[in-house]
Amino acid sequence: MLLQNKQTGDLIKVLDTDALINPAQSSVPGRIQEGQEEQDPEQIAKESLVFPSGESLPQCWLDADYRTDS
Repeated sequence: MLLQNKQTGDLIKVLDTDALINPAQSSVPGRIQEGQEEQDPEQIAKESLVFPSGESLPQCWLDADYRTDS
C-alpha cells in the first residue's frame, strides 16, 4: 500500500498492512519511494502518514480508544 509523508510529500510503500491498521502500533515498516533503487526499510510514524490524496488515516488505525474520546 502506498501512503504519503505529509511533511515531505514522499511516497511510502507500507510493508505491513496489519501494523498499519493496528491502533496499538505507532509506527509501520516502510520504504521511501525515491530514486531508481529500492530504499532500505525503516520504521515510519503513522502520525506522519496520509493517503496520497491528502486525506488523513482513519482514527481507528491510530488510536485504540478513539470511541471514548469526546
